[in-house]
Amino acid sequence: MEMNKSDTPLFPISAAARMLNISVHSLRLYEREGLVIPFRKETGHRLYSIDDIERIKCIRQSINEKKISIEGIKTIYSLIPCWSIKNCKEDDRINCQAFVSHSNPCWSFRHTKNICAESDCRECMIYKNFSDCKSIKENLAKLTT
Repeated sequence: MEMNKSDTPLFPISAAARMLNISVHSLRLYEREGLVIPFRKETGHRLYSIDDIERIKCIRQSINEKKISIEGIKTIYSLIPCWSIKNCKEDDRINCQAFVSHSNPCWSFRHTKNICAESDCRECMIYKNFSDCKSIKENLAKLTT
């Protein structure tokens, strides 16, 4: 999948933390919890894009202003019907933890034996289209109309 400018990994973790006025530890925590997928260089160093920064701003706003916990955010993300958006077949749904679980976003699972097994979740339309607070609401609204 082709990257646009906002997808381009630019910022090392220390720069992203400074931009967001949070700790490097917080960024690593969000990654561990499956809320964000930073780009990884061959050396293992994390790089963040403008889209990643916007996603993290949404997460921070949800935590600090809306008082939604990390578990709450994960649950909200887990309710995105990725199987419907991607038109997964029944066999794919049966073998998909995201379809049967309601505790983690689809991009946080190690997919096997389904349509997502060969996909890079960072490049997935579900991860990309639900990247910030505004796009989450807009994309969910589209599903109901």
